[in-house]
Amino acid sequence: MPNAADPAAPSKKPSARRAAQRVPELALDPRPAGALANADGDDVEARIYRAVFDSVMSQRLPPGTKLPEAALCELFEVNRGVVRKVLQKLAHDHIVQLRPNRGAIVAVPTREETQQIFEARRALEAAIVRLVAERATPADLKALRSQLHEESKVMHRPDQPAWARLASTYHLRLAELSGNPILHRYLVEIVSRCSLIVALHQPPGNAACEHDEHERIVDHIARGDADGAVALMDEHLRELERHLALERPTPRKDLAHLLGLG
Repeated sequence: MPNAADPAAPSKKPSARRAAQRVPELALDPRPAGALANADGDDVEARIYRAVFDSVMSQRLPPGTKLPEAALCELFEVNRGVVRKVLQKLAHDHIVQLRPNRGAIVAVPTREETQQIFEARRALEAAIVRLVAERATPADLKALRSQLHEESKVMHRPDQPAWARLASTYHLRLAELSGNPILHRYLVEIVSRCSLIVALHQPPGNAACEHDEHERIVDHIARGDADGAVALMDEHLRELERHLALERPTPRKDLAHLLGLG
């Protein structure tokens, strides 16, 4: 996967500069930082990274949202050196864009990047689904269907982030069942970038993934029909890409809430 751009280098993408002009401002949460920080003693850099990553995956943090260093320092009770290290890793993983002298924002994918990301995702998931059809056990399929049951319970609720999170989890679970950790790691990055794209372009109220399509893919896998499962997954992802047309308005909420810490 490509390395992130040097944060000290000037941006070469006019689209990124235009996006930066319309990113939302975020108010700081007035509560004490100690009420928001997780005090379980685990690695603080991993906690900050996971908070941002999970919030992007669940669409609580929309593309273009500013991530002020001072706010993150307060929320997690850390110094700027720790925050900057985490932001650099998030930039390396294409979750965040670092803008010289203007701070970090949640990445704003361009139209060209969107096409390339979905092209790569279709290729990855085709390989994954074929491996799952060969290797999945009856217990694996039972667990997948249980996960689909959870999807069905939230698919018509207004909580689109919860639906998006479950839909993404389905795809990542298939990658785990492929038995190939390299494919799984690459899909984690691709899915996180797709979540940014969906948050930016998916019309409000639309499901990012159709539940019945997920079920049909599992049905083909259960029958050992790898070709049928691959064809359904390919069409499933193409349909998702076709529906990306409108920008979603960015909610103006404080950073603690957007990170799921409020």
